[in-house]
Amino acid sequence: MKGKLAAFAVLCLCVLVWLFVYGRGYWYPVYTKMKGKQTVADVVDKYGESAESRLKTAFDDAGMAYPPKEIALLAVKAEKRVELWAKAESMAEESVKQDDGKANVAWQRVKQYDVLAASGELGPKLREGDKQVPEGIYRIIGLNPNSAYHLSMKLNYPNAFDSQWAEKEGRTEPGTNIFIHGKAVSVGCLAMGDPAIEELFVLVNTIGQGNTRVIISPVDPRKQSLVPAEAAQPWVSTLYQDIEEAFLAVSSKR
Repeated sequence: MKGKLAAFAVLCLCVLVWLFVYGRGYWYPVYTKMKGKQTVADVVDKYGESAESRLKTAFDDAGMAYPPKEIALLAVKAEKRVELWAKAESMAEESVKQDDGKANVAWQRVKQYDVLAASGELGPKLREGDKQVPEGIYRIIGLNPNSAYHLSMKLNYPNAFDSQWAEKEGRTEPGTNIFIHGKAVSVGCLAMGDPAIEELFVLVNTIGQGNTRVIISPVDPRKQSLVPAEAAQPWVSTLYQDIEEAFLAVSSKR
């Protein structure tokens, strides 16, 4: 009997741990409702000073003033990495290019973040529930100060390209609610950990969502060309060409 009770207790503990880690989307909204919601301003008051201190150090090391005019987040799925690139205020309207004609020298690499969790495989997201992280060129369209994953920034997935091909192929539910967020667990999103999302959340709020672009690539196009899988839809080659051009327009070198 004692053995059965011990086994049952262990099972219950495992279930509770699983719910706490992977079921945040279910219980956290209830918790938020009980404790009260916070605003973006509340988040800035709470994390802004420490986040901006870390950011200013990174910008100083990159030889750039803080805050920048624009930023680009370059995500590489295969390497679970997001690079923060920035364009200075005085360089924002320039179009000076390096000798190879690819990279605008106004862009400077500021910092690199690890992606702590991202589900799925290489290849674009096609439908709701496929657990894929999208691939493409996106914008931030929302800041969520009450995320179940600490803080989050919503991407405009599906964008026009995604929606166009979903409609042509009869995919009525291409998916939605794709975020860059905190913590270290994710299904279809990019989980960056809490300190990283605090920095990015504060930075995007400071410079404006419209001055932020997010480019998600399957592999690093500075190392190898983007080649669709053999079973990929024909339009993926066009998508990969667009991703490669956008990525290299910001950075041609690591």
